Amino acid sequence: MKTSFTTEAQRHRGFMKKLFSVSLCLCGGFLFFLFTNTAYARDELHLYNWNNYISDDTVARFEQSCRCKLVQDYYSDNEEMLAKLAAGASGYDLIVPTGNAVESLIKSKQLRPINKQLLPNLRNIDPAYLNTAFDPGNRYSVPYAYTITLIGYNAQKMRELDLPTDTWAVIFEPKYLKKLKGRVTVLDSQRELMAAALKYLGYSANDTDEAHWRRARDLIIRAKPYWAAFNASSYIKELTIGNIWLAHGYSNDMFQAQLDAKNAGRPFTIAYATPKEGAVLALDSMVLHQTGPRPDLAHRFINFMLEGKNSAELTNLIGSGNPNRDAMHHIDLAIAANKAVFPTPEIQTRLEMLKDLDRNQRRVLSRIWTEIKVR
Repeated sequence: MKTSFTTEAQRHRGFMKKLFSVSLCLCGGFLFFLFTNTAYARDELHLYNWNNYISDDTVARFEQSCRCKLVQDYYSDNEEMLAKLAAGASGYDLIVPTGNAVESLIKSKQLRPINKQLLPNLRNIDPAYLNTAFDPGNRYSVPYAYTITLIGYNAQKMRELDLPTDTWAVIFEPKYLKKLKGRVTVLDSQRELMAAALKYLGYSANDTDEAHWRRARDLIIRAKPYWAAFNASSYIKELTIGNIWLAHGYSNDMFQAQLDAKNAGRPFTIAYATPKEGAVLALDSMVLHQTGPRPDLAHRFINFMLEGKNSAELTNLIGSGNPNRDAMHHIDLAIAANKAVFPTPEIQTRLEMLKDLDRNQRRVLSRIWTEIKVR
């Protein structure tokens, strides 16, 4: 009897364990379903974007049109964005990287393909900005805006000092820099600063010859004692208040500095120009990240931003270049005529988009960048 009772009890306990396990699975599955659908029902679009790269009015109109919330996170450099994603950041529906970063994200299989059937306004994009080397056929990316990396300056100071404003020489040559010591900033970006040095030396911005990289490194190190800082975030303000007289930076930032100085009633003007040796054109594109929970809202946002009026609002706000043909009807005439925002065909021949580097090239460039920073 004892043996029979024990066996029956064990069967009963075994049955209860199985029942409990099934209940846990069902409960867990229900909770997962509830959580994911609650997150989905939240109607939030998560955008990882450059700072100040969409107007508040545009955001408000999109939120009203989609009855959703646009949640933004920001970066100031492509390398910063790539490093954050590599470290495990997730949940972004949309990102707005530059071409070489798009290429890197494609190679690492982090992007969802674009569904062009959901983007009827894609027809508004100038074909010159489609089918690029970093994304042939635009399988993963849709052009958003572009900037040119150039020089911005205090027009009065540069005139008083009799300094040129159409060449990278003013950034790199001591004979000019000695008049500007402590009043110059350059971008804290290894690709952008090396590209400027390479262009000044007569090479392509995408040159990967290590001997040429070392020449560019030496040029930068020679100029470094005259610079106030490596600065990718506050040079707009520094130019605007007159602390800095010359800056290596982005065309849309220089547009903002010029506007801010004018609105503040400063006794000087901020101007900017594309160096005659050539420069980098950075085409920023909208891409869908694999971890984003709302590709449906992401497509709605892309198509919304492809409308001419919405796209033009960004250009009118920050002076970014615009690849949208329909937007030109809505862009302020003074901005549309600005050659540093919309370069002439002659200037365009001297502009290059940066290409992605392979692992070994990144390693070499990182070593060179460290050598620059520690000197």
